[in-house]
Amino acid sequence: MNRLDLVKGHMTEMPGQTALTALNNRWHLAKSGDFADDVEVMNYALTLEYLEAEFYRQGNSAHLLHGREYLYLKRVEEDEKFHVDFLTKAIKQVGGTPVEAPKVDFGAAFESRETYLKTSHTFENVGVGAYLGAAGFIKDKTILQAAAGIFGVEARHAAVVGDLLDLPAEGGVYMGAVETPKTKQEVLDLVAPFLP
Repeated sequence: MNRLDLVKGHMTEMPGQTALTALNNRWHLAKSGDFADDVEVMNYALTLEYLEAEFYRQGNSAHLLHGREYLYLKRVEEDEKFHVDFLTKAIKQVGGTPVEAPKVDFGAAFESRETYLKTSHTFENVGVGAYLGAAGFIKDKTILQAAAGIFGVEARHAAVVGDLLDLPAEGGVYMGAVETPKTKQEVLDLVAPFLP
């Protein structure tokens, strides 16, 4: 569904409830996860943030980017490190135990500028879908608000990288008028190749 799909064709003629049902069908994945509590959701997010922080640490150390591109992704690296620190402290603050950083293997991701940026774009979009997919399971509103803040930054990261790749706006930099949530299993399947 792209932005125009929301206003073109039969959706503009649908009664409000039917239109909401059509949108809800896009979000059905957010209802089918399995998180026991807020600490489990935060540890899930922490695992993804560990993965991203290490990805950017290695990628930026590979000297594949220069000038503006390097500065952008260096800032993304700093953001991901902040997310790791923030989630670690938040988990401890509510009495939980943060998961340890996983072992990672990014394979051919650092072969070239293009592979680095394409993998970055994938990771950021996985993060966006993961945060949105997990949001419905967060019970504490303060934690939900913090997760929404991280979600927004991940979406901006994805947009910046999409722009660096010269992707088209619709279908490249962003996908549709609303983000699509990903289930926990979908996310784990997408990142599994990087977690030996």
